[in-house]
Amino acid sequence: MAQRRRPPGNLTGPGKLDAVTDLMDKLTEDLKSTQLSPPERDSALEELKLYGRDPRDARPIFTKEGIETLTRHAFDSTSDTTSRNALKVLCNALFLRSETRQMFVDLGYEAKACSKLQSGSWDDEFLVSRLILLTTYETNINLLKLIDQHQLADTMVQNLERHAKRLDGKAARKTAYFDPMEGMALEETLKLLFNVTNFCSERVSKFAPAVSHIVTLLCKYDIPATRTPLVPPFSLFINALVNLDLSSGPAQTALFPASEPEVSANRLIDLLGLALKAYPESELEQTTSPLVCVILSVYEHAPDAVRRAIQGRLLPTEDDRKNVLGKGDTLPARLLRNSTNALAPQLRTAISQLLFDMSDKDATKFVKNVGYGFASGFLFQNQIPIPEAASEGYDVGSGNSEGASSSSRKAVNPITGQFLDAEQSISELPEMTDEEKEREAEKLFVLFERLKKTGVMSVQNPVEKAVQEGRFEELPDDYEEDGDGDATTKKN
Repeated sequence: MAQRRRPPGNLTGPGKLDAVTDLMDKLTEDLKSTQLSPPERDSALEELKLYGRDPRDARPIFTKEGIETLTRHAFDSTSDTTSRNALKVLCNALFLRSETRQMFVDLGYEAKACSKLQSGSWDDEFLVSRLILLTTYETNINLLKLIDQHQLADTMVQNLERHAKRLDGKAARKTAYFDPMEGMALEETLKLLFNVTNFCSERVSKFAPAVSHIVTLLCKYDIPATRTPLVPPFSLFINALVNLDLSSGPAQTALFPASEPEVSANRLIDLLGLALKAYPESELEQTTSPLVCVILSVYEHAPDAVRRAIQGRLLPTEDDRKNVLGKGDTLPARLLRNSTNALAPQLRTAISQLLFDMSDKDATKFVKNVGYGFASGFLFQNQIPIPEAASEGYDVGSGNSEGASSSSRKAVNPITGQFLDAEQSISELPEMTDEEKEREAEKLFVLFERLKKTGVMSVQNPVEKAVQEGRFEELPDDYEEDGDGDATTKKN
């Protein structure tokens, strides 16, 4: 009985290798003299795409000759369908095998790639952006040449403008994209923008017009109603802004429009508030650090009115000072807690720098705003002299205003930042039970014993000292206190 033949793309092992070899041979010969009809050519590339998803038994795809064949079909074909089918196989090859990236670069198709990026097609934008993105890793691609001679920066800015115009004059998008490919194209362009500005920082100014389009997209899209707010495209908007110059004239106009100058800052702070609630401490470093860096840059270049608005949302308020600063669920409290997050060194540094900048880079104001406890580490690390009055109490008024009247100002604990009249006095604390006292005494005893064993310093356990001095009395098992605190012993 004849064995049923597997459908195209489902072969494995030697059968798959034979099929891939046959397909690559046909496509290579087709470049020398046209032997395949357009449907046959596209069918061969479609089948090759299926086999190329797993590099095992697909070696002909990943050779120098294979990459050249795919590249020529991708960029020399007059058929958009054939070109895109070849690009899909090519992108997959460059993704799976890093050595193929240099093979592609060596073919010298940069000019044609940049030209194809201008086609106005979402498919071409997605595929070519991904292709160039992959070549920014582990190759000697000349990004300066792409920008200066082949208008890569101009084309990417134009593509971002095209995305932004789709939203112009519309309400916030309820769905992510009109067309799934549109969204994929936007995300790939944003990834490429980050890499190019990161690896070719000397041409960052060429991307200055992109700020306007990114800000439009950032403010127009609905923030996702998910437990992970910093997902694409929002994480990519943030990453793209990290490397761009926000001090340029076009950037200033985009970030702080006359009609609504606080709109960008508010959107970024809204995202920050959601992120600090949504992600566990272990994930904040990667997800939230870039966002804080962008807010820091926005604050640095913001007009005074916007700076005051940012301070009003991120610095501790009077309500925060009813507790020890850093307690509670407000955004300033979460921000302060993460300024000492041991699992996120970049995040805590960025937060502390932001809080310091919002204090006019003045150490005294910094201590007043966040408390000596949170301020001291940053000041010490950055070799900034700690104010002599840092440990002394001070007063703050409504909104931390320097001009508040003396009657409206309240004394603050300099260490914790809490209002003194809101602190819980010792007398208000519930008295410890005998069991609690015993547990605390045991902890103290163990700590002293450990310290003594280290030999770092000479200490004596206070219980041991009391016994030696005759101040320790062992009580009988039937000992108990009466209501007045006098000792009594039960009688049989």
